[in-house]
Amino acid sequence: MIARMSDQQPATDLPDPEDRKLVTLARSARARNGVPEGAAVRDETGRTYVAGTVALESLRLSALQTAVAMAVASGARSLEAAAVVTAAETAADADRAAVRDLGGAGVPVVLAGPDGSVRAVVTAG
Repeated sequence: MIARMSDQQPATDLPDPEDRKLVTLARSARARNGVPEGAAVRDETGRTYVAGTVALESLRLSALQTAVAMAVASGARSLEAAAVVTAAETAADADRAAVRDLGGAGVPVVLAGPDGSVRAVVTAG
């Protein structure tokens, strides 16, 4: 499980390699798709879902909302952890709410900068 980290720690400082993997996958999605945010979530079976920001005229979803939607659409019943790579300084309330809806209030959400440095680990609650 993800432990709370202080500001500006690299993803390599996350104790669990699976949690580091979430940050790496989120960072890759952001870079590969040229979008403002990348996100990854891990479900109760260990499967991961990776997404970027969706910005269409008729549909706008953050990367984390998209990753949660992908998990739900694939049959996930819960989440173990989530990560978002963004230039934002905080995890958006709507992002945390999406994680909370599927995984519960205690699910950790890693907030990392574009360079992969961990800014904070908060709960979805």
